[in-house]
Amino acid sequence: MLLVFPRRLALRLIGSCIGLALVATPALALALKPGEDSSPMQVAQGVPAGSAASGSLDSGELKALLSEALERNPEIRAALNEREAAQQRVAPVGALEDPMLEFGVVNAPIQPLRLNTEDMTMKMLGISQKLPFPGKRDLRQGIAAKNAASLAFGYEETVSRVIRDVSVAYYDLALIDRSITLLERNRQLVGQILRIAESRYTVGQGAQADVLRAQTQLAKMTEELVRMGRERRVMAADLVRLLGRSPESLAIRPEMPQLKAGPPPIEELRNAALKERPQLLGLQSLIDKNQSALDLARKEYYPDFDVRFSYGQRDKTPDGMPRSDMISLTVAINLPLWQKSRLDPMVAEAQAMRGQAISMYEAQRNEVFAKLDQQVAIAEQSRESVTLYETSILPQARLAVQSAIAAYQVNRVDFSTLLDSQMSVFGYEVNHAAAVAAFNKALAEIDQLTGKSASGARLAPSQGEKQ
Repeated sequence: MLLVFPRRLALRLIGSCIGLALVATPALALALKPGEDSSPMQVAQGVPAGSAASGSLDSGELKALLSEALERNPEIRAALNEREAAQQRVAPVGALEDPMLEFGVVNAPIQPLRLNTEDMTMKMLGISQKLPFPGKRDLRQGIAAKNAASLAFGYEETVSRVIRDVSVAYYDLALIDRSITLLERNRQLVGQILRIAESRYTVGQGAQADVLRAQTQLAKMTEELVRMGRERRVMAADLVRLLGRSPESLAIRPEMPQLKAGPPPIEELRNAALKERPQLLGLQSLIDKNQSALDLARKEYYPDFDVRFSYGQRDKTPDGMPRSDMISLTVAINLPLWQKSRLDPMVAEAQAMRGQAISMYEAQRNEVFAKLDQQVAIAEQSRESVTLYETSILPQARLAVQSAIAAYQVNRVDFSTLLDSQMSVFGYEVNHAAAVAAFNKALAEIDQLTGKSASGARLAPSQGEKQ
């Protein structure tokens, strides 16, 4: 059915719709002003808008989480207990074996079974002590000490890894929160664009395809919010696990990190890794341990000693004459005769283990150097990207949106250009935040690779909870 409006009424209706569109469009332009990329909560609290790096960690939120992880993380506690156990094994390994106390009757006759008929019959009390060949005890204690040192470096490596994991999880969570904030704000702006398109379509100045496209974009952004919300729950659960908290703990609301100073030169980082990386230092202790094990295996060619002292008490003769008591002192040694079947394989095993430790150290050193090159490249590239987004890409993209809005008001650009311009700004804002997070994550990786995070957060045995 075709409805016919009077000409004057039709003109008034068209004028009202166009007025609505022109009123909504400046409001959209105000919402899309350059630099206004803060959430409504930030604006309400007076936080200055600007780059994603404007967030500050000066409050110590990340440091507080790292301290909590050092105190409560189960992996750190387990490594601490392992280190304690290894340290307690050092002293016993170098100690002498317990002496042997013996007593009994020596040279007693069977017929008659009496203790005073034979001169050699004695009631004997003796003590014996095993003594390893000189140098063996020190080598065994040195092996245990180097093993304890290696496990101590393993504990520091665990601390360093947990610090890295907590920092990376924190930055990932901050990035997903920032992305959700940007997506929610842009979803509101797309909703305003949709209302403008609907108003223009109502008065015959816009196409239905514009409305459908805006509705589709709005639905896609809603679906993306659902996906990001699911990802955030997974990331938050991982961070809670690293902190050693219960799953029912309070939610963590991280802030976007600052853009800090770049990493030092690569040669300085490599030297720091060789001097401070716990993993490399632990492998060096392992090499020293296997060298001591090789020296001990070669020492096994020398005999050990068994020193025995005994006192024999003799009874009087049957006619009452006293007999003198007697003492005995003997030294026994083992004869290392089975060299081919027992000792030679021990030496060969110790040599192979030492060669394995050297190869493991070289392989790990090369891997650390390669990862340092990679993370330095990521940090430098991310820093350059952040600078480029802040000084060029984002300002120009926001100006392009303003230009598209002005042109759209006078029908000089189509709806697709306006929508694409706004979605481009959203993509650049997310990429800018991702570059800031990637830069800080690369610094966390570099700190872990060079051992800086471990050297700055070593937990004394008395501070850890013993289980």
